[in-house]
Amino acid sequence: MKIKMPTQKLKEKKAAEKPKEKKNKKKDGKNVLSEKSKFAIVEAYKSARTNIMFSLSATENKAFAVTSYAKGDGKSTVAANLAISFSKMGKKVILIDCDLRRPNLHNILKLENKAGFSDMVGRMVVFDDVVHRDVLPCLDVLTSGTIPPNPSELICSPEVTRFVERLNREYDYIIFDSPPIGVVADALLLKEHIAGYLLVTRERKTTHGDIERLLQNIKLTDSKPLGFIRVGVTHEGKRGRRGYYYYYYYQYY
Repeated sequence: MKIKMPTQKLKEKKAAEKPKEKKNKKKDGKNVLSEKSKFAIVEAYKSARTNIMFSLSATENKAFAVTSYAKGDGKSTVAANLAISFSKMGKKVILIDCDLRRPNLHNILKLENKAGFSDMVGRMVVFDDVVHRDVLPCLDVLTSGTIPPNPSELICSPEVTRFVERLNREYDYIIFDSPPIGVVADALLLKEHIAGYLLVTRERKTTHGDIERLLQNIKLTDSKPLGFIRVGVTHEGKRGRRGYYYYYYYQYY
């Protein structure tokens, strides 16, 4: 009995740890588009992609920012999935994490974030050394990098202007994952570099007041809303069971 007790405790400890490891592993990247994604989700992003392309067709600028009103609305996941969807067309796409206060793209796409956008703009590294090439075919990703003490000053610096000019020569589409407009004004500082903002709202979280304030803030900076993507919508089947989790897009006029 004295010999078996420690062994039994060790087995129980391992058994208790396994479900936790499995749960965390399953959580990472579960909403990122892949070959295993549900058909409805893939088609919803294709529809969003088509509408965004039409919105951008009136301008030579093929860069846009994805933002929301508050944190936790799912904007980073939407930005990542749109970038994946655009790259599926064979277009050269770059996805940039400009949320320098609460970056999340590197977690979603499982990339290193030792250095990135902030370090490059601060001239501590060069673009070619920090960009993640071919994360997927035709898709490059630039993570946020070191969290700086002055995010606003970095985003509106002349170095960003020169950087975006280079990207316009190298890529077909440039997608910025920007901070929530209702939290900080950093996202609005990108207005000189993009064609407009794609606004993410969450079912049962984003209010009509939030949307109104979003549009007012964009209008005050003389920017353009390209449209909305609503996330967190569930579909109930004939038997009353909740089905797939999907997104859809509509244009704002």
